[in-house]
Amino acid sequence: MRIVVAHNRYREAQPSGENTIVDAEIAQLTAAGVEVLPFIRSSDEIPSMSKPAKALLPISPIWAPRAQEDLSRLITEHRPDVLHLHNPYPLISPWIVRTAHRHGVPVVQTVHNYRQVCSSGLYFRDGMICQDCRGRALGVPAIVHRCYRGSRAQSALMATTLAVHRGTWRSVDRFVALTSAVADHLRDYGIPAERIVVKPNGIPDPGTPAPLGDGFLYMARLSPEKGLGLLLDAWRRHPDGALGPLRIAGDGELRPLAEAAAAERADVTYLGPLDRAGVRAAIEASAVIIAASTWHDVLPTVIIEALAAGRPVLGTALGGIPYLLGADAPREPAGTGPAAVATAAPGQGHVALPTGVAAGEAGWVVPPEPAAMAAALPVARAGAARLAPAARARYERTFHPDVVTRHLIDVYAGVSAAAAPR
Repeated sequence: MRIVVAHNRYREAQPSGENTIVDAEIAQLTAAGVEVLPFIRSSDEIPSMSKPAKALLPISPIWAPRAQEDLSRLITEHRPDVLHLHNPYPLISPWIVRTAHRHGVPVVQTVHNYRQVCSSGLYFRDGMICQDCRGRALGVPAIVHRCYRGSRAQSALMATTLAVHRGTWRSVDRFVALTSAVADHLRDYGIPAERIVVKPNGIPDPGTPAPLGDGFLYMARLSPEKGLGLLLDAWRRHPDGALGPLRIAGDGELRPLAEAAAAERADVTYLGPLDRAGVRAAIEASAVIIAASTWHDVLPTVIIEALAAGRPVLGTALGGIPYLLGADAPREPAGTGPAAVATAAPGQGHVALPTGVAAGEAGWVVPPEPAAMAAALPVARAGAARLAPAARARYERTFHPDVVTRHLIDVYAGVSAAAAPR
């Protein structure tokens, strides 16, 4: 099988989980015997472009002529079975879907964000979830609020691009939704359910989990939508030291908030940004990982890393987090009061859970509210050892690279077979 993998890399100065996932997926496919033809552009190329090329940049999200010419040559020379698209912006353009179809090549797209509808791709604005552009022919609110790169002009261009390419996206042969929440987003956009496959990302197997450490780890980009403020508000509702240690890792605009919390309380440590070895050490030193996002986070890789290491996760019930934890349909507690008994998820037994705390297969989910998070923290600490084996089992069954790569190859085979008469 011969696959073109198309991706516009984000700038190296802007850490991108999407870049990392695309690189890993190419390596996994190659190891599985798939011939991968990378069709990669990078936003780092822009500063060194010629003046004529830079002059065309404003239209490149709508139609990138150089990319179309290059892709046509690649297809003509190599005759791939499928084109697999990740991020098309700004140097590739969704137009390559039309170019591939013109050559009789079916298209698969992995949906990493909500950019079919939302100019920023996040469904998040001014510290709150925002879906003002849903259902609109043109995303005027995105222009008004400068949602794309803080620029009204660039926001107008992106909103126009999304309007122009609505039909392009609806012609994609198969969408790979990373979670059930992304599948819901695509169906809401008008994509038929039979053209959507839920296939999460995978990460390499780190091996047999180390024994559980102590306390909690929050590891994320330190920006408002990742929920550091929510977590710290919840943490402060418990006496210093009552929950064991809280370690905070990452960098970003809210770094001063993390540093202040560490200075304020003996049970909070700010680790700063970590390399891969540091990430693994921080996970192994902890018993529970926290994913406190206040936006519809698509697929926080830190959760998959936690499950691979046999660490359960306490997360907010937003975006892909419930799916990752096997809590897609959170079970409502029976009865009333602050400690009602919830129907147990596999491996949890009958456990008394505070109202609002739902049990998943590999952790717990709560509404993105400080009181709910505060109530869940002692539950997670007490239940970590019980859920650790289930967390690792969920990784092996759902997120191991052998599993996700086989699933992706099956997707390719299906669309290739269906497109054969083209």
